[in-house]
Amino acid sequence: MAADSPARSVPFFNYQQAFTMHEEEYVRIFRGVMRRGAFIMQQDLQEFEASVAAYLGVGHGIGVGNATDALEILMAAKGIGPGDEVIFPSHTMVASPGSVVAIGATPVPVDCGPDHLMDPAAIEPAITARTKAILPVHLNGRTCDMDRIQAISNKHGLMIVEDSAQGLGSRYKGRFAGTFGVGGVFSFYPAKILGCMGDGGMIVTDDADLAKLCFSLRDHGRGETTDAERWGRNSRLDNLQAAFLAWQFGHYQGIIDRRRALASLYQERLGDLAEVTLPPAPDSDPDHYDTFQNYEIEAEQRDDLREFLRAEGVGTLIQWGGKAVHQFASLGFQVSLPNTERLFERCLMLPMNITLSDDDVDYVADRVRRFYGR
Repeated sequence: MAADSPARSVPFFNYQQAFTMHEEEYVRIFRGVMRRGAFIMQQDLQEFEASVAAYLGVGHGIGVGNATDALEILMAAKGIGPGDEVIFPSHTMVASPGSVVAIGATPVPVDCGPDHLMDPAAIEPAITARTKAILPVHLNGRTCDMDRIQAISNKHGLMIVEDSAQGLGSRYKGRFAGTFGVGGVFSFYPAKILGCMGDGGMIVTDDADLAKLCFSLRDHGRGETTDAERWGRNSRLDNLQAAFLAWQFGHYQGIIDRRRALASLYQERLGDLAEVTLPPAPDSDPDHYDTFQNYEIEAEQRDDLREFLRAEGVGTLIQWGGKAVHQFASLGFQVSLPNTERLFERCLMLPMNITLSDDDVDYVADRVRRFYGR
């Protein structure tokens, strides 16, 4: 006998609907770019770079192929390389430390705090004579405690390079993620709040000389002429993707507002459950303005809950395959990070994107409550 079908389907992210809900607009943009033959480093890219920089209040945005390239280019441009160490939180995608390895430096993992972000208290014990930089990662649309991280940076003469791939629009004490250090990077992967139809990324900085070098490194090391001034690479944000992103960016605050409204619904429906720990509700912390790139909870009986939700038609995700970076044995880390390891026994992401309706959130919340017998 066949099992009953779930009453409703709420995928973790509906990639098809992300296109179809604005299909006519995307087709119009596609035709416009194609008919102009505007494929590589054209006006659409330049205008998008300028728009993001203006939004963040920095001088320069440099569109690149993806956020991993962005980190590699930015750190290489700042002289990080062989013999240097970069401190990063192990609760992140492997791309963060992978970019450090790619430029010949050594990534040093540290623990996370209760907010799932880099624990400032874990940084100083990891500093050695080889430490060159701190790489805070602004996860899930929340900015790290940058006051404490900047104080450590100043005390030890270390630069800050921000992995704000998931942080566009999030703020700490009124200041945007990606604007605290020498530079920041963003990802435009399709499932990001601002997502294109493939890979894409951006470097942002207020340093004109650094920006000029990053512009050169992303385009084969060329300067304002076609002469190669240094060794570089080919990592240019595709002009068509920039055009798609520019149109979305014109509605960005509305997108953030919707995600914050969905987070408030989750808080209203699940905030009384002792078995789950929710992210801070919107406006519950005056120092933080969160954009809710993801809605990552901690849950008792996490694996059983996930299977129950799957059977009920609800898609969930455990970030990065359910392991922190230091837990991938093949990468060779020999360190214990108890807070991070405990988090990965409990963390689970519920659906969070603007294809969700209020009824979808109610359905997800009802199933979570049902699992815990409420």
